[in-house]
Amino acid sequence: MKKALKIILWILACIVAVIAGLVLYIQLAWNKSFDAPYPDIKASTDPAMIERGKYLAYGWSHCAACHVPADKVMDVDNGLVMPLIGGWNEKAPGFGTFRAPNLTPDRETGIGNHTDAELARAIRYCVKRDNKLLPPFMVFQGLSDEDLTAVISFLRSQPPVKNEVPPSELGFVAKAVIAFGLLKPIGPKSTPPKSVPQDTTAEYGKYLANSVGNCLGCHVKIDGTGNQVNADFAGGGVFPPNQWSKGYGFVSPNLTPDKKTGHIAAWSEQQFIDRFKGGRLYEGSPMPWGFVSRMSENDIKALYRYLHSLEPVEFAVEKIVYEPGEEMPK
Repeated sequence: MKKALKIILWILACIVAVIAGLVLYIQLAWNKSFDAPYPDIKASTDPAMIERGKYLAYGWSHCAACHVPADKVMDVDNGLVMPLIGGWNEKAPGFGTFRAPNLTPDRETGIGNHTDAELARAIRYCVKRDNKLLPPFMVFQGLSDEDLTAVISFLRSQPPVKNEVPPSELGFVAKAVIAFGLLKPIGPKSTPPKSVPQDTTAEYGKYLANSVGNCLGCHVKIDGTGNQVNADFAGGGVFPPNQWSKGYGFVSPNLTPDKKTGHIAAWSEQQFIDRFKGGRLYEGSPMPWGFVSRMSENDIKALYRYLHSLEPVEFAVEKIVYEPGEEMPK
């Protein structure tokens, strides 16, 4: 009996030692420094360039959906133009609390002391000016040099606003993921273009969907481990009720031109334009309707033509809007 007890205690001691070692390793190893190139980007004072950056920030790229206080998000979605003073935050159990920083040129609390190259590197490579990981919420790695310049030019043009936003706080799970190399800075998959012709072609629509608007971030199904389980743009992303949706939940539709299951397969180009220009139907739905309603008709045409050029994928999304209290798919 005593021998068995000693064995059990020895096993428990080994388990405790292993756990303690893992915890210690994670605490010592998570705060890694990363290297990334500095893009050759220089802000411009050209009014047309600044206006393009503003169009992206308050429109298709919807920067203003996060870089304003949470109580102003729906106001900005509805057309309020305010400096991007930061303040949005999201709590993820185990992963921590993530906060969007002040992007006005204030020198103490904003980006006033950041160089253009540091800002460009943060957007394109998810590496902060102190070489630490920037959690990859911004998926604009493929933004053209011209549009990246436009965005930074617009940020520089804002009035400086003093608004101290506490830095994001990573939880133990997030630290563990970083420590073991499972989460790293995300860079562009290929060399970003210098510029992209702004026309109505499917090629420009591809750029808008994948590098500017991040449609793919919502219009796919993700499993419990964070892996994509269906084809690009086939829909099925689940969005439970949030603080703005008044109890409604949503599932993203299939955007491929499959005749049986494609949500917009039978839509005409004008119907697509009208829906985008029509704005929000449900408050708090994940689609940034207010922002995309401010897209130009030519941009919307390009997006329509790109989506209709995709390979049809049969993937049924039975329902896209769920009433308060209604059980949603997992």
